[in-house]
Amino acid sequence: MKTLYPWQAAPWSQLMREIDRLPHAMLITGEEGIGKKRFAEYLAQFLLCEDEAKTTAPCGVCDGCRWYLAGNHPDFRLVSPEDGDVEASEDAKPKRKSQVIGVDDIRDLADFVNLTAHRKGIRVTLVYPAEALNMAAANAFLKTLEEPPSGAVFILVSNHWRRLLPTIRSRCRVFPMATPDQAAAMAWLAQQQVVNPALHLSHTGGAPLAALDDASAEWLPNRKAFLAHIANPAALDVLAVAAELEKAKLEVALVVAWLQKWVHDLINIKMTGKLRYYPDWDSDLRRIAIQSPAFFHYTDRLNEAMRLAHHPLNQRLVFESLLFAYLDALRGKSSKGRK
Repeated sequence: MKTLYPWQAAPWSQLMREIDRLPHAMLITGEEGIGKKRFAEYLAQFLLCEDEAKTTAPCGVCDGCRWYLAGNHPDFRLVSPEDGDVEASEDAKPKRKSQVIGVDDIRDLADFVNLTAHRKGIRVTLVYPAEALNMAAANAFLKTLEEPPSGAVFILVSNHWRRLLPTIRSRCRVFPMATPDQAAAMAWLAQQQVVNPALHLSHTGGAPLAALDDASAEWLPNRKAFLAHIANPAALDVLAVAAELEKAKLEVALVVAWLQKWVHDLINIKMTGKLRYYPDWDSDLRRIAIQSPAFFHYTDRLNEAMRLAHHPLNQRLVFESLLFAYLDALRGKSSKGRK
């Protein structure tokens, strides 16, 4: 039976004090990598638990809990982008992994929420990540939220809640979850036998689950090589580095995230004298940091690149464009992009 992470005890206690007033739709928000999905899954199990004596935790042994833990509870649905690569025909290339929740997924969900519950009169839907709803799916889902069937409960989990339709947000009880304090995160990472947990926490902005992934990621040598390149802009060969990134088959979103954190530290050093993400690159960041409005324009450029990261783009051209714009920002120029 999965349990909550140690740092989730306080928000869970807060939620339990309000459980009798739980709305039909709840939106759990917070930084990526802090365990929001685990929290939402635990809540779903609690709601489906059939032990009448339960107070602040699911019993784990009733029929409802056993079915939920086995992944086949008839009154639970997980709505999420497709997991894994979609199979293609024999002569075709495999399709890319889906990054969105489509309108067909929501139409299928409508059949589920409008059915009579199999067990105790409640049907729980978990949507993760909620920002993966495309526009058609979001509008279809909004209609369900506006006129929810009796007994239907929706738990939405979002890493980027501002990307959701305002009308969806307004129909949910927003439950923000804070990034855990460093002591709790460090203690948990130490239990997972992570070497130098403080450094990996810095790399991920304090998110312990992301730090755990960071510590064992296969791309660690790629990130180190990439940061070494951008730490030495005078010798940065944009075309060669872009080709290197493409050859390593790194996702655009991953590389953009590295750049976003690097630029955040460059800006922060000039504004506050501190850095957040890359303490292991402190001397390099301080050496090349400049105070220029161009970096704020470049941040906007990176944000736009992240929004488009999962579209079918030419990876090498994206990398080249962002690296040329990075060099322009270091020269104090606001680049508008290159063809």
